[in-house]
Amino acid sequence: MLIRSVENFLRQHDMPATKFGRLAAHDPRFVLDLRMGRIPRERTEARIRRWMESYAPQQQETAHAV
Repeated sequence: MLIRSVENFLRQHDMPATKFGRLAAHDPRFVLDLRMGRIPRERTEARIRRWMESYAPQQQETAHAV
């Protein structure tokens, strides 16, 4: 399930759910919606999983600082 992977990612990176949603899905409510039972499309789930796999904290912070 995607929600389990996302929750593990949030704990591992000490990231707020809304920040994850903004960065990964361009939707700050994305994680809340998953927690409430939302089931994303296969393409959306694949995109989120790719984003988590390629996430580099310093790279993200630098990109937003510019």
